[in-house]
Amino acid sequence: MLAQMRLALTAALALLLAACGSREEAADSTPQVTENGAPSSSLPAAPDAGQSPAQRWDLQSSGEGVALAFSYLDGRATIRLFCPTGENRLLVNVPAFRPIGSEERLSFGGGGEVVALVADTGGDARRGGVSAAGAVPANLVALVGGPLSASYGAQTTGPHPAPPQILSRAFVAACGEGAAEAVVPGPPADSPSACLMQGGERLDAALRAVGTEPFWAARIEGRCITYSHPEDQDGTRVWTRYAERPDGATWTGALGGRPFVLSTRAAPRCSDGMSDSRYPIAVELMVNGEQRRGCAKPV
Repeated sequence: MLAQMRLALTAALALLLAACGSREEAADSTPQVTENGAPSSSLPAAPDAGQSPAQRWDLQSSGEGVALAFSYLDGRATIRLFCPTGENRLLVNVPAFRPIGSEERLSFGGGGEVVALVADTGGDARRGGVSAAGAVPANLVALVGGPLSASYGAQTTGPHPAPPQILSRAFVAACGEGAAEAVVPGPPADSPSACLMQGGERLDAALRAVGTEPFWAARIEGRCITYSHPEDQDGTRVWTRYAERPDGATWTGALGGRPFVLSTRAAPRCSDGMSDSRYPIAVELMVNGEQRRGCAKPV
């Protein structure tokens, strides 16, 4: 009798271990899924864009055009909308999508509106993933007025949270004007300028910087810098990302497709090199591949 009980107990333990092993094997064999629905063993699953603070909308501008992008804090974009300068064209890029040779249609929309764009079936070598383009839709305001989604074949991304209104309006204005400078049209009297907003936070930086050899000047308003020089006396506005440092601040953007980086630090006796004036702030500027120096003071 005792031998039979031992035999039964041994059999039960064997069945239990087999069940646990099969569950572990099933868990290990379940592939991670990327945002576009493709299995991947190396990419982590994308967080819920509607809840994760690790992603946010940002407005970016350069001499090439203006972009509205939903990105991780390290700059990796989930979806990017771009209007090239001087063109009546909208480009939508989704880096996570895989190109499909037979699929020429990418649908994009939000706020109850959808538009179909022509996709490059070979993929986007410059931006990654898949890009699609078409004329700027007449209903662009509605398209960016709600949670945004895009689909390409069986691949989808979104819905992502609606862009902040101050950013979406600036983007629509820039696309409509075919210009890189995004100006918010007619904001409410109590609404801050788009230049003063970044990631939902207000920026109060206001400086005027000057430099010599060669001569240049920069007017800083929040995250916007209007850069001027003798050949461009009216100046060109550059949208940047503002970051504070222990000893100053840095504004990072692009001008003419090249890095534009302006950094400041405290320097009570900074000289502009052409007058007896003394400034409280020293400036370093990287523009057109050149490093320049100057001084600045609050406005």
